[in-house]
Amino acid sequence: MSSSYSIQHLRETVEIIAKINPDDCEKCVAELRATRDRGGRLFILGVGGSAANASHAVNDFRKIAGLECYAPTDNVSELTARTNDEGWATVFVEWLRGSRLKSVDTLLILSVGGGNLEKNVSPNLVLALKLAQDVGAHIIAIVGKDGGYAAKVAHACVIVPTVNAANITPHSEAFQAVIWHLFVSHPDLKLNQTKWESVTPPATT
Repeated sequence: MSSSYSIQHLRETVEIIAKINPDDCEKCVAELRATRDRGGRLFILGVGGSAANASHAVNDFRKIAGLECYAPTDNVSELTARTNDEGWATVFVEWLRGSRLKSVDTLLILSVGGGNLEKNVSPNLVLALKLAQDVGAHIIAIVGKDGGYAAKVAHACVIVPTVNAANITPHSEAFQAVIWHLFVSHPDLKLNQTKWESVTPPATT
């Protein structure tokens, strides 16, 4: 039984890879390159597993791609203070106001659904996105659903296709990592060599 699920999960993963639109990836890379070229900052927002991915991605965009980059969830003291004092829904928008979000900056949203105010799902992402729209900042997203707010307002967005409705969350969060690693490895964005590639001699034929 367990073996059959492993086969199923891996088959779903292969199916998702085949369905991801590479043109959407290219559009996101172009947005990220333009952000760096104009001296903008990249703010990566996610909750739950996506918050952990945001922290990892900040490292990669800073170290490999040379982008000034931050994740509000990396500062647990401010995050919990704002949650305690003002409420969960406003934690990101107030953090971004405190960081003086500008039109040259970009938000990268990592989310399964992309936020929905009507259903009260990730309202903190939606309010942050509305601020970005108000100040003219750019928005890119990696999400698992096309009906959320992030996908609707993003300048560029990669949607992780749903191949099994029972596995939307694990695939969405796993593919966030696949896709942002594609971004930082892209020759249009990558500035610095990663460690193992720098110490491993190229294969000979």
